[in-house]
Formats: sequence, C-alpha cells, structure tokens
Amino acid sequence: QAEDGIRDAQESRGLGDVYKRQILNSVVMSFQSVNLVDASRSTWVGLRNYERMFADPTFAASWINSLEFTILSIIIGFFVPVVVAVLVNEMRYARGFFRVVYFLPSVIPPLIGLLVWRLIYSPNPGGLLNSLVAALGIAPQQWLQNPALVKPSILVIMTWGGFGGTMLIYLATLQDLPVELYEAAEIDGASIWQRGVHIVLPHLRSTMLVLLIVQVLGLVQIFIEPLVLTQGGPGQATMTPVFTLYRKGFLNGDYGLAAAWSCLLYTSDAADDLLCV
Repeated sequence: QAEDGIRDAQESRGLGDVYKRQILNSVVMSFQSVNLVDASRSTWVGLRNYERMFADPTFAASWINSLEFTILSIIIGFFVPVVVAVLVNEMRYARGFFRVVYFLPSVIPPLIGLLVWRLIYSPNPGGLLNSLVAALGIAPQQWLQNPALVKPSILVIMTWGGFGGTMLIYLATLQDLPVELYEAAEIDGASIWQRGVHIVLPHLRSTMLVLLIVQVLGLVQIFIEPLVLTQGGPGQATMTPVFTLYRKGFLNGDYGLAAAWSCLLYTSDAADDLLCV
C-alpha cells in the first residue's frame, strides 16, 4: 500500500509538471508569431498578440456574452436543482426512482443531447417546440436564430443537462439535516414552503455558495453549445471566450493570438478562484 501511495504521488506530480509546462508554453507562444510546422520560424512579436486581442471586436462581445450567460444562468437555472432536491427529499414513495430519472440527462453524452435539442428547437413550424407553442396560439419562434431568445434557449439545455448531478449533491447534503428538526416542524404544521425557507435553505447555504462559484467558472468556459448549435451566432450573440479561442487557433491558424486568449482565460479563472477563497 505504501508503494502504491508513492506511485500515485509520483504520477500526480508528473501530471502537474505536464500542466505547468503547457501553461508555460502558452505564455511563451502568446508573445510569438507561431509556426507549428517549423518552430525555428516562430518570431517574437512582444505584446502585439495582446494588442490585437483587445482591439478585436469579438473580445468585448465574448466577455459581455459570458456576463449575460452568468446572470441568466443564476435566474434560470441556479435554483432548479435546489427546488427539485427539496421536492425529492419530501417524497415518501418512489424517491429512488425520481432520483435516477432526474439524473439521467447528466449521463447522456453532451453532443448527442445537443443534437436532439437542435431538433427540438427547429425553427420550422413543424418543429417539436414550435408545435407545442402553436397549440397555445403562439406563433413559431426562431429559438436559436433570434438574438433575444438564443441565450435563454441555450441555458435551458445547460440546466437540463447539469441539474441532475447538482441535485444529488444537494440531496446528499440534506441527509445531514437532523430528522428531529424536520419532524418537529411537520408536527407544528409548517408547510413545505416554510420548512424549505426556514430549515432547508439555511442548511444548504454553504453548499449553494460553492456550487454557485463552480457554475460561474463553468459559464466562462462555454464552448460545445455554441459550436454545435449556433457557431457563435446569430451575429455575435453566443460568442464566448473559449469559442473565440477555438476559432482563432484551430480555424484561423493564428496560434499566437489563441495563446494570448488562453493566458487571459487562465488568469481570469485564477482570479476568480482567489476571490472565492
């Protein structure tokens, strides 16, 4: 067992060294005009890549979109797993069944889920969601083509795909709630709303804060949703920092500029972590 522990520590240290080298390489590349075919032809350009990044119109659009995604995510999705966890915890029967059902979206491969949602959001009158709203007397909507609807539409998908795992964390935290306290509240005639506000939420407060931080950090790194659903559109409505980095590096081949973007993202994430410590 001691040898296994030493081996694990060495592997972890080796993995950490790999990450450090990659970060250092990104920093170096951010000051270069990079040629991946022949490294000897890479030239130093100083702060030119950073100047180009800040002058790029997509820079402001990407970070503003990240801020809007964050605000909308807190409004649309942050409290969904809390409410579902409380409701499942209140169940007397079939609690395990609903726990599994709500967790299922989290195990669906993201790409498969997004392709299904793209069909649901089809702008055609025969699209699934448009058929449902038509039954309510509402005109068909351009869910992913309308700048006013595309961010909420994407956040609905992200909430659907991620709330199951978060719900299980809240459920696990609720198991530490003293049963006597809950039973006393029920005997006193407290409604589910009163029990939730005065007992459950105070108990979940620290967990909610940690998961809020994780959620905000994840929203800065949105990538696969714009890639599969919108390609950053309509216009620049769903351009995000990571998606912009991908376009600069992998589509345009401007690796020095992409490295500058990656350094900014790393700095942003590190600053967020420090602020939350």
